[in-house]
Amino acid sequence: QVQLVESGGGLVQAGGSLRLSCDASGRTFSDWTMGWFRQAPGKEREFAAAINWRHDGTYYADSVKGRFTISRDNAKNTVYLQMNSLKPEDTAVYYCAAEHLGGLWSEDYKYEYWGQGTQVTVSS
Repeated sequence: QVQLVESGGGLVQAGGSLRLSCDASGRTFSDWTMGWFRQAPGKEREFAAAINWRHDGTYYADSVKGRFTISRDNAKNTVYLQMNSLKPEDTAVYYCAAEHLGGLWSEDYKYEYWGQGTQVTVSS
């Protein structure tokens, strides 16, 4: 069992930055591929970024590539999503997800554990 708790969301103006954190507990964090997904009002949940358990690979959706950076600190059991140059269309609830020894997957059904989400609102 893995528990995931996101934090760091908030209200920011377009062009600004936020850093999301996801604190994990329950099992060996370094064995888990971690992903960030987001869901805007009235839309399906979509993939944003992932970092694998071997800590040697990352994968981004085209919509965030070059603006968002995913990273992890295995000593702190935490994964981060640094979001720069934010746009109003980035407004969504952001979710952290985990899959044991997983690949760099963009499909949400491949992740077993999920956090409760943190709201990010970007004003124009």
